[in-house]
Amino acid sequence: MRNQTIPTLLGVAMLVAGIAAGVFLVQNRQIFKLKAKPETAPENIRVSNVTDTSFDVSWTTNTKTGGFVNWGESDSNLSQTTSDEIVDDSHTHSATINETVPSTTYFFIINSGGDDYNNSGIPWQITTGPILTDPLSAEPLSGSVLSTASEPVPNALVYVTVGGAGLVSTTTSQSGNWVVPLSSLRAQDLSSFFQIDEDATSIEITVQAGPEGVSSAQTFASTGRPTPPMTLGQTYDFKNLGSDSTSGKPEANIKLPEEEVKGSRFDVSQEESSTTLKVVTVDSLDEGEVITSTSPEFFGEGPAGVTVTITVQSDPMTDNVTIDSSGEWNWNPPDDLEEGVHELTLSWRDENGILRTISRSFVVQAAEGPAFESTPSSTPTTTPSPSPSPSPSPSLRPSPTPTASPAAIPDAGTLTPTLMLFIMGLGVLVLSALIATKAFSR
Repeated sequence: MRNQTIPTLLGVAMLVAGIAAGVFLVQNRQIFKLKAKPETAPENIRVSNVTDTSFDVSWTTNTKTGGFVNWGESDSNLSQTTSDEIVDDSHTHSATINETVPSTTYFFIINSGGDDYNNSGIPWQITTGPILTDPLSAEPLSGSVLSTASEPVPNALVYVTVGGAGLVSTTTSQSGNWVVPLSSLRAQDLSSFFQIDEDATSIEITVQAGPEGVSSAQTFASTGRPTPPMTLGQTYDFKNLGSDSTSGKPEANIKLPEEEVKGSRFDVSQEESSTTLKVVTVDSLDEGEVITSTSPEFFGEGPAGVTVTITVQSDPMTDNVTIDSSGEWNWNPPDDLEEGVHELTLSWRDENGILRTISRSFVVQAAEGPAFESTPSSTPTTTPSPSPSPSPSPSLRPSPTPTASPAAIPDAGTLTPTLMLFIMGLGVLVLSALIATKAFSR
């Protein structure tokens, strides 16, 4: 009796083990994939611009690639996906998570180059702030980023830390310009708006362009509108600049003899008028200005009859206008502008046939309250990742996980491992059946 019972139990155990192993291996077929490629692994991960309704996740990669963020209110159900706002493959990446609920904890992981990454085995998490009213009247900060070859750097990540406030960020435009609004700047605990002392509150600016390099600067609000251009690989201290010391040129101190007439002996009024007509100006907009209309009117002056090409980004809209006989032009965008940072560019050919351009960065803000593409706010509960600059050192360290990517972006793989597992499972079933049959026939 014992000789018949032991093989039967052994066969049943092998059958159960084979089925369990086959199901497990088939469902987790990603273990046969190659390990996540280190050149596409996200680095310098930071969470910024945290408000009651949104937050930003940004990161860099050693090679140009795409990515997205999976997120949700539960660490086991990251069913929502937000794509990288930098459409083309890039070293820098940024995703804005919108339509969040105030004072709610959210979890997220990053998919980079087709592989999922998390925070050492668990998703990152961030808690949104409460609803606040009556934002500040602070003017935005602005500046530009240049490469070591003195060329504009597009899509660079710009992080701004204002005193004890939370981390705010944006990306540079195609012309290397950036604007960071401060009207909704929150304290680190997100419970209130952060008050800024224009001449005393220290501001730290960090530019992160991935393998292209980094740059950092310290300044005050009064000298950050705009800050002087920042070149990758350089560290700056703009605190000693006066609010009117933007050119760096020494002031002239000319004393005329008392008996001389203190005036010009040339009549330059006609010459100035002629010079004015040779350039096109933008009179309706200052650099970094915040406007509350999604359908603004742009206008300025220039030489009569000149055709000017007008382009508004981020979603490009291009049109041509001709300056009228009175030397004035005006233009309205054909479509409403979204809230956030935009750039107006004018180009024309002067009397010598040389192509001239001027640009203005500006922010579109809703009249009932600011809602920017990159809204100032607090840093996450986990500190952002480190960078070779004096900015806050982040501690977010990505690790690859076997989590399947969403249906919109399926995982790469082959059918061979699945077929091998199926054959192995079938073999176990046949072997178990033979053992069981032989045991019962004794």
